[in-house]
Amino acid sequence: MTNDYLPSVAQPLSKLIQEFHKLPGIGPKSAQKLAYHLVRMPKNRVESLASSILSIKEDIVFCTECQNITQSDPCTICTNPDRDRSIICIVQEPLDVLSLERTGVYNGLYHVLHGAISPANGIGPEDLSLPALLDRLKRNEVAELILATNPSLEGESTAMYIHHLLSPIVAQITRLARGLPVGGELEYADEITLGRALDGRQTI
Repeated sequence: MTNDYLPSVAQPLSKLIQEFHKLPGIGPKSAQKLAYHLVRMPKNRVESLASSILSIKEDIVFCTECQNITQSDPCTICTNPDRDRSIICIVQEPLDVLSLERTGVYNGLYHVLHGAISPANGIGPEDLSLPALLDRLKRNEVAELILATNPSLEGESTAMYIHHLLSPIVAQITRLARGLPVGGELEYADEITLGRALDGRQTI
């Protein structure tokens, strides 16, 4: 979307629409609705929104241990002495950690990949946080890795790649049970389904 498509829109608004359109899942019409909604919002609410956006770049970092987003490094999960440090659950995105934590079933550690292998989108193993995971496994004694990537083509390919890469290093590598719908994403699954998938995980 360029200014040529918005000839009658004021320059600041046109630029905002273009920025919204760059966000994932935001089409041209949604971008316009969001921009016009901000125009109608009170100034103090717009300033609060702008401040929140800036703060995530200033106050949020990636945990050097698990690669999850956090305000402190290492994060509170990695530094929690009550967590089982012999198990690491590998997920695609930070939101997956929140989903699994809501189940109340899992008490181990996590590792966030920040994506999945997808040749069609130009994403290879080198684009994921696998070097950090390998470093963790060298420094710590881990008895089990749980592959909790999404039950999609990309998620399955990523799980198989990690299994092939790490099976010589870790004695037990398991996969979430098939209670999750094929093609779904962890962040949208309910707590009961996720809990059962964790409890019923299977050795690959």
